[in-house]
Formats: sequence, structure tokens, C-alpha cells
Amino acid sequence: MTDPQPAPEQAVAKRNAFTRFLDTVEWLGNLLPHPVTLFFLLAAGMVLLSGLFGYLGVAVEDPRPAGASGRADDGMIRAVSLLSADGVRRIFSGLVTNFTSFAPLGVVLTAMLGIGVAEKSGVLSAAVRGMVLGASKNMVTVVIVFAGVMSNTASELGYVVLIPLAGVVYYSLGRHPLAGMAAAFAGVSGGYSANLLIGTIDPLLAGITEEAARLIDPTYSVTATGNWYFMVVSTVMVTVVGWAVSTYIVEPKLGAYNVEDADPTALAGATADPLTPVEKKGLKVTGLVLMGVLAVMLLTVVPSWGVLRDPETGDAMRSPFFSGFAVWIFIFFLAMGWAYGKVVGTVKNDRDVIDGMAKAMSSLGLYLVIIFFAAQFVAFFNWSNIGSITAVKGAQTLQAMGLTGPVIFIGFILICCLVNLMIGSASAQWAMTAPIFVPMLMLLGYSPELIQAAYRIGDSTTNIITPMMSYFGLILAWAVRYDKKVGIGTMIAMMLPYSIFFTIAWTILFFVWVFGLGLPVGPGAPTFYSVG
Repeated sequence: MTDPQPAPEQAVAKRNAFTRFLDTVEWLGNLLPHPVTLFFLLAAGMVLLSGLFGYLGVAVEDPRPAGASGRADDGMIRAVSLLSADGVRRIFSGLVTNFTSFAPLGVVLTAMLGIGVAEKSGVLSAAVRGMVLGASKNMVTVVIVFAGVMSNTASELGYVVLIPLAGVVYYSLGRHPLAGMAAAFAGVSGGYSANLLIGTIDPLLAGITEEAARLIDPTYSVTATGNWYFMVVSTVMVTVVGWAVSTYIVEPKLGAYNVEDADPTALAGATADPLTPVEKKGLKVTGLVLMGVLAVMLLTVVPSWGVLRDPETGDAMRSPFFSGFAVWIFIFFLAMGWAYGKVVGTVKNDRDVIDGMAKAMSSLGLYLVIIFFAAQFVAFFNWSNIGSITAVKGAQTLQAMGLTGPVIFIGFILICCLVNLMIGSASAQWAMTAPIFVPMLMLLGYSPELIQAAYRIGDSTTNIITPMMSYFGLILAWAVRYDKKVGIGTMIAMMLPYSIFFTIAWTILFFVWVFGLGLPVGPGAPTFYSVG
């Protein structure tokens, strides 16, 4: 059945100045090609640009001290042409290894194997339902926002399960269903970079950051837990701010719900089924199994004899435990899926486990295509030295302007917010911008982990107001079922307060946490970086 669309006269009535501005943003965003095409064009453009820069002999003085790894004997960074004979040979010989050795690829594939089993078993859906439906009426908004933040660990779970469920929960409580959906959307997408746990996005971004950092320091390593401390405290902030905006701004603005605005079929199915006894038993068993997994994790790193500590230094922070954290993500979700599925009957044997893994892999087809071309762009950018030259020139410009202190991160966060309006994919956006900003800010004395944490603020807070976000259309379709007058402008106007207050509060938290209290953004993550 086709969802009803707003009547023509309703759409015209809503076209105020703000909506026309949003229409312009949508139109501009639609001019961008598909991410695969975009990365192909960027990679091809990088080859052509390297040829031009190489022909012109573009070069800058290397700011690293003599003898530093990767520094040329003459102390210069020169543009390398990929249109030369050597460049063409390098492209052909490195095309496959660029893809297979791209840092995020193996980590994401490994983690998704475990998440696929968990999704197959139904434990993720049951956990979200239990979390939301078990809350009191007064706490339901807090729980929905928090559940949205936590759902990011399991990729699309929040978008496809929690957001429509939140509308059902609010309607069943006699409240406006769009207010529930807005609260969930704010947590899932606006709070995308906050969490108590490490999810698939963390190793993905860390891999991209590491690739960019190695333009300056070829030995630099960024772990998936590099922003963990800041993510944990951000979870509290996002939950509190999301609850406050929902309670005092969004829900009062929406007012009382008029059931006549809804598609009757949506209200007919607006019931949130409570957990069955067998599902509750499954979650209890899952909890016990996960406690066992956690105990094993701690034994590998907490005792001085822990097998996953650094074998030479005994360090727990920069150790195989954290550098191989994707394995723990795999084990964690595999254990969840197996334990729950055994109890409720959704995982009966090894074939069910394998089917869950295979389904997860089959869902990554487009991701693999994007990563292939993204990996080429990053490699070409690296080979050409254009990233290093841009970073040095940019750092010199900022130094000449006097913009070298912490205040530079305000501008950086705002730039990330604006870029995110046009490019909804966190990995695609960071793959394009990290090779420029990470080296540039490293040369100003800031660590890649800190730069990544600041990027994630800008990447998260404008997700909820851009039609370019991949799930925006799906959420809009669900909203229309509850209110036939809802359009893109309505959705963005409803989510804009979250975006504004998340940006302000998160930026303040960043400065207080890092520069006020002097706390690291993650385990073993430095705040500052010393060139050389």
C-alpha cells in the first residue's frame, strides 16, 4: 500500500523562507553523484592533479627533523606525478593491495560476522524492546534517547527497529507519536558518535584516521578505542540534552495529536508487543553468557600476566587487546546471538550461525564497492604527497593567522557539520577530509585521536537535519503514516533544535573535557602530538 503524500495546497502553505532554504540544500545535495562515482572521480582527479603538480615541481619544506622516518634527504616534500611511467606502474601494481590492505576493511568484515549472528537470533530487537517498554511513563523519553545512542553498536538496528517502535510507544501512552520518533532519531543519528560500547564505526574511523596520520608519521597507530572515554561521557550528555529538547521544545511544539491526520492502517498496528516469557529467559541467559565473556576479556588484559598485554612493555593501553578489539566485537555479538538463539529457538545449529554471518556479509555489497574506490583515492592521495603538501601549507597559513590554539577546533567542528549536510556517510566523509585535516592539525600539535573526536561531533549533530542521510527518507515515510501533512521541511524543523543544542553542548563538553580538565579522549590516546 502506498503511503499518502501531503496535498499540493498543504505543501505550498509550508514553503516559508526556511523551507525554501532547505529545498535549496536538498537540491544542491542531489547534484552530488553516487558515493561510488564520487570516489572514482576523486581518485581520477587525484591522478590528474598529481600530474599537474609534478610537472610544476610543487614542493614544501618538510617540518619534521632530519632523520625522521619518511623524511627526504634534502628536507623537501615534493609532489609525485602518477601520470609518469613510474606512477602508472605503481597504480597497476597496487590497485588490488590498496583495496585488500585498506585499514577499515578487515575490521568491519570481522565485526559484522558476529553482528550478523546476533541479528539472526533476534536478541538485538528483544533487548531494545525490553529497554524501552520496561521504562516508566516519566522516564520513557530518557530511555528512548539512551537506547538510540546504544543501538549504534549494531549498525542499522536503531533506524529499522527503535524509531518506528518509539512512535508506537508514544501513541500507546497517549502522546504524539512523532515526538517519540524524534527522540529516537535524535539518539540514533544525532548521538551517532556517543556510546558506552565500541561498535563497527569505531574501527572504521580509526582505520581512516590512521591512514591519514601516516602521511605525517608512517608508524602512527590509532586503535578502535581511541575515543572511548569521550564517547562514554558524550552518551550522558546526548541523553540529557535529547531528553530536555524533547520535553521542553519538540513535544510542546507538536501539541496534542490528532488521529484524523494519520493513516488508519498505521494506528491499527500501533501496538508494541511486550517480551514473551521465553524472550525474557533468553535475555537473562544472554546476560550471564556476556558476563562470562567480559570476565575472560578482563583476564586477558587486567592482570600483569594478561596474555593480551604488550609482550615487551606490559602496557595494557597500547596492546594487542585494543589493537585487535574487532575480535572482541565479533566474540561479543557471536556469544549474544548464540546464547539467545539457543533459548528462543532461532539458532538451532551451526547452519543458523553460518546463515546469520552470510546474511551480514551479503548486506555489505555496496559498502565493499565504495571502499574499493575510497581505498584508491586514499592511496593516490598518499602517493602523490598532495596531502602532506596541503597539510604543511594549511598549517603555515593557520600559524600566520595566529589560529593554532584550541579555538581552531570550533571552526573544524563547524566545517564538519556543514560537510555532513551534503555527505551523509561518516566513513565516506572522513575518507575524503581526514587526509587533509588530520595531517594539518597534527602539524599544529594535536593528536589524531583528538582530531577524530572533534570530527565525530560535527559528523553526528547534523545527521538529523540532512535529507542526504541514507535513512532520512525511510524515517520520513514512517512519519507520514502518523501525520499526512509531514514533509521534508517539517521533519527538519522538528529535528533542528536537537541539532543546534547537540552542537553547542557537545562542543562545550569537548573543550571542558580536553582543555579544561586535561583528560584524554580514549585509552592511551594523547591530546597533543609532537612533530619529530
